[in-house]
Amino acid sequence: MTRRPAPPPPRDAAALVRVLHHEHPDPHSVLGAFPHPCGTLVRVLKPGAVAVSVRTADALHPLAPVDPRPEGRRAGAHPGMFAAVLPVPAGEDYRLVVTYPPGRTYVVPDGYTMAATVSEDALRRFAAGTDRRLWESLGARPTMMGTPTGAVSGTAFAVWAPHARGVSVIGGFDGWTGLGAPMRRLSGTGVWEVFVPGVGPGELYKFRIRAADGTLTDRADPMAQWAEAPPNTASRVTAERHRWSDGAWQARRAAADPRRRPMSTYEVHLGSWRPGLDYDGLAAELVPYVARLGFTHVELLPLAEHPYGGSWGYQVTSQFAPTARLGDPDGLRRLVDAFHAAGIGVIADWVPAHFPRDGWALARFDGAALYEPDDPLRADHPDWGTLTFDLARPEVRSFLLSSALYWIERFHLDGLRVDAVASLLYRDYSRRPGRWTPNARGGREDLAAVGFLRELTAAVARRHPGVSLIAEDSSLRPGTTAPVARGGLGFTFRWNLGWLHDSLGAGGPLPAVGAPAGAARTLDYACDESYVLPISHDEVVHGKGTPWQRFSGPPQDRADRVRAALATMWAHPGKKLLFMGQEYGQETEWSDLYGPDWAQLRDPLHVGVRDLVARLNVLYRSMPALWLDDGTPGGFTRLGVTVKPATVTPPVLAFARHTARDPEHSAALICVANMSADHVDASLRAPFAGDWRIVLDAGACGQAGRRAAAVAGTRRIRVAVPARSTVWLVREPADGSPR
Repeated sequence: MTRRPAPPPPRDAAALVRVLHHEHPDPHSVLGAFPHPCGTLVRVLKPGAVAVSVRTADALHPLAPVDPRPEGRRAGAHPGMFAAVLPVPAGEDYRLVVTYPPGRTYVVPDGYTMAATVSEDALRRFAAGTDRRLWESLGARPTMMGTPTGAVSGTAFAVWAPHARGVSVIGGFDGWTGLGAPMRRLSGTGVWEVFVPGVGPGELYKFRIRAADGTLTDRADPMAQWAEAPPNTASRVTAERHRWSDGAWQARRAAADPRRRPMSTYEVHLGSWRPGLDYDGLAAELVPYVARLGFTHVELLPLAEHPYGGSWGYQVTSQFAPTARLGDPDGLRRLVDAFHAAGIGVIADWVPAHFPRDGWALARFDGAALYEPDDPLRADHPDWGTLTFDLARPEVRSFLLSSALYWIERFHLDGLRVDAVASLLYRDYSRRPGRWTPNARGGREDLAAVGFLRELTAAVARRHPGVSLIAEDSSLRPGTTAPVARGGLGFTFRWNLGWLHDSLGAGGPLPAVGAPAGAARTLDYACDESYVLPISHDEVVHGKGTPWQRFSGPPQDRADRVRAALATMWAHPGKKLLFMGQEYGQETEWSDLYGPDWAQLRDPLHVGVRDLVARLNVLYRSMPALWLDDGTPGGFTRLGVTVKPATVTPPVLAFARHTARDPEHSAALICVANMSADHVDASLRAPFAGDWRIVLDAGACGQAGRRAAAVAGTRRIRVAVPARSTVWLVREPADGSPR
């Protein structure tokens, strides 16, 4: 039975106009259902609809069109507002019957009768900077809402925009008009919220924000968990459906200390490893490739969505959304699951130091400085033309700390490498005098950033034992990996950029790895931190040349030196990291457009480098002396060495690796590196008595078997080391059996 609507009662037309203009802080106070002396007032906003009725248990009640604009139809098309007083008791459940041209009719719930989807407790945690699971409160969350006549599916949207006069969700569900889902402001936190029935995974959306100065902008969701593939910029609703199969992997990880485990990492830019592969294609091809080479981990350049591909992911616009260039979020989960099934850990680069200025993203998000500091001297990042995060603001800390934990929890990552830590730590980083603001104590250290990093490392250690946090820190600040209780930052590892400088050289040749000013010096500070030795993407771009290019001589000499340098690196204290292409000694610099030059593997010289890396990984994983006591004085001993001829340049380097847990030193290893162009006979005093056998000869592509000559009654041993080669020696077991 259809009943004619009662005339709408007198109303606050100005409030309705504010809703239409995206300026009302509480549209739920004028839209939805309200008690009325004659029954229930229902008012709805359905842009583009030609008719709306309310269906109750026993009747269908038409609503009358309402146009609160003073100029009425002269203002343009009807805004889609309908209202009536219905002869039904307050609180009775109903559905809306909405008709659009040319006669399409839909039955939908009224989202403006629903309770708020963000709790007061969540709002308090967010405002205090203590929320570590912000994705469960803000963003777009597919949700079921209960009603007296059954559950309603839809999406709860929530966004932080404290300076805004009004916010609406816009998307395909309202024809991108911005009129279908105006949001209400909750409490005093600046969080806006609305539940939109019928909107589910896959739906595109943005937030339309009316700034304090009246300007209107459409913004991507800072909390989006999926986004359109660039160059498009909308956010996308998503729900996790992947069923993980890595429970045993996670249990083993939680029980282990990564500092006392082998870590040999293959660094990868997923988009260019083999261009054209999506997440599933990478699972089919990259995972077995890494497994065949014996790496224990992969490190992925930033996974989060970024508009400019040439930034390699380091200019992030969506801190919670994997890049859609390679597929959907579940595709990335399948890739991580495949790595874990192959026994390979997954680390990803994470970028909390800065963000780009794109007007549809975070910059001046609600018309004022929000995620960035209000002080332009602090907000501007001079190196990249980007903006820094305001880490003194509690809500920004909640946002970033939740982002880090989100990648670990929802994508099962085994570690995060925190990018550009030095630029976080110092207010004068890359800034000229007069272009930076001192801290409250008058100093250059960013005290809020120090506190933020300590919060980060503490939160990860407490919630996810066994997960690594790795600092890319180019500063001279000590204690990056020291515990917070001892004044440190609490990171698991720190990239050893000093080793990188001294071994690869500041524009100098890689053969410095054998000189006292090179790798010999790196042993002086090998115990200062828990280190990773990185030959990373940054070292094979921008005219720096690859290790192969930094050597002189014919191809055979270059290949020999690359192999010798890698063998020395694998023996050196510290975990290992090698960027893609360098596992076979790529000659040319990396291009994010083309990726590695796989054709070079037709050359036996490059195959030899790759085979050596695989051999290094096998030996490294099997020898606790190479990783158990990394970063401790008990993990290595520098050895004196004399050679014939005595004039070789650079000098020969020798050191031993061992572990304090092996009192008999039966698993000790000696590394002797000869980067000169001369064959040498090296004589050195072994740190422990016994017979020694060569287990690796990098000059012979990993072949081994020769024994060192022992001098009777002493610990002195003699070993022949070919030109441009590194040899590893291990002690023979007492019974003479092969090790």
